[in-house]
Amino acid sequence: MNYNTRYASSPEAVKQYNTKQLREEFLIDNLMEVGKINLTYSHYDRYIAGSAVPIKPLSLESIDPLKSEYFLQRREMGIINVGKNGSVEVDGKKIALGHKDSLYIGMGSKSIIFKSDDEKSPAMFYINSAPAHTNYPAKKVSLAEANKLELGSLETANDRTVSQMIIGGIVTTCQLQMGMTELKSGSVWNTMPAHVHDRRMEVYFYMDVPEAQSVCHFMGQPKETRHIWMQNFEAVISPPWSIHCGAGTSNYTFIWGMAGENLDYSDMDVAKITDLR
Repeated sequence: MNYNTRYASSPEAVKQYNTKQLREEFLIDNLMEVGKINLTYSHYDRYIAGSAVPIKPLSLESIDPLKSEYFLQRREMGIINVGKNGSVEVDGKKIALGHKDSLYIGMGSKSIIFKSDDEKSPAMFYINSAPAHTNYPAKKVSLAEANKLELGSLETANDRTVSQMIIGGIVTTCQLQMGMTELKSGSVWNTMPAHVHDRRMEVYFYMDVPEAQSVCHFMGQPKETRHIWMQNFEAVISPPWSIHCGAGTSNYTFIWGMAGENLDYSDMDVAKITDLR
């Protein structure tokens, strides 16, 4: 297991960052390393984003910033498998996860073990975790069971399907929410018009980015935007004061995860497109 820590930055400080500083502060580029669990602990809402790619079974242990006996002693977790078939063993109970299946695990689960069905074609587990105040039962949600929202249009190059997976009405959580947005062929813009939600932070994980293509992720305050070029299987931390949207050189998929003040998915302050600077 490997982990690193990212501290919160004020919007005034970020205005002065160069490309290298922006990437060091907000980009998570060590995900999906075979045979490893890699985690990034963010001081925005104490959120953790990471990955586990098991060849042999990988056990999730606590990390030093948590000062806990076991990882989920005071936390909850969401997992989406973006690789081949695998399973997550939760306190001895095996839960099979196929491609793009998700799993919620509540606070208090002591043993979490990641496994691949075939070590030559491993599962690739994308992990999000947030502090929790009580225990809710583990629940698997397949992509087919997600709540689907059809948003945007081909004319504005943002025709997309939002799959709400770990969200109220499907899974009961303390504060964690996760889902997946898939851009349709011919569309490249996600989350447009952009918005901020000062009550929550968010992490975007980009995937299904074709070889030799990229996604440009936009962040910053609406009147002072910045950008980070993203590759396949990379994630980016979005502070509560920042917009979070992107445009790719091809269509792609991204997983969104968030935590904070409330569980109201529609709680957002929309930034008018023509007001962005």
